[in-house]
Amino acid sequence: MNQEKPGTEQIIYYDTYALYAIALGQENYLSFIKGFHIKTSLMNLYELYYSLLRDGKEQLAERFLLRILPNCIEITPNIVKNAAKFRLQYSKLKLSYIDCLGYNIAKSHNIKFLTGDPGFRDLPEVIFVR
Repeated sequence: MNQEKPGTEQIIYYDTYALYAIALGQENYLSFIKGFHIKTSLMNLYELYYSLLRDGKEQLAERFLLRILPNCIEITPNIVKNAAKFRLQYSKLKLSYIDCLGYNIAKSHNIKFLTGDPGFRDLPEVIFVR
C-alpha cells in the first residue's frame, strides 16, 4: 500500500509481468496504479505490446504504448554491461535478458523493481507480487 503524502507519487520500475497484469486488471496489481509513477524501458514496452497483440488485444496494446512511452528510461551502455554481468551471476535463476536490463535500470536509478517473476523474489529492492 502506498503511504506517500497526498500529491506525491512513488516511482517504481514496472517489469513486463507487472505491466501485463495491470493491463489485464489483475487484482493483485491494482494497488500499484494510483499514487505510483510507472517507469519502465522500451524493451519492456515492446514485450508488453507483443504479449497483448498475441492475445488479440491490439487496442489495449496501443493504449498502453501511448500512455507508458513517455515514462521509458534510456538503456545506457553501462546498464547493458551491468545487466549482462548480473544475468551471468544469477544464471541458475534463468532470468530473461529484458528482466535483467530492467532490474539494472531500476538499480541505477535507485528505484524499486516491481515484478511477479519468482527469480527476483529474494533480491534487494524488489517488490514481488504474484
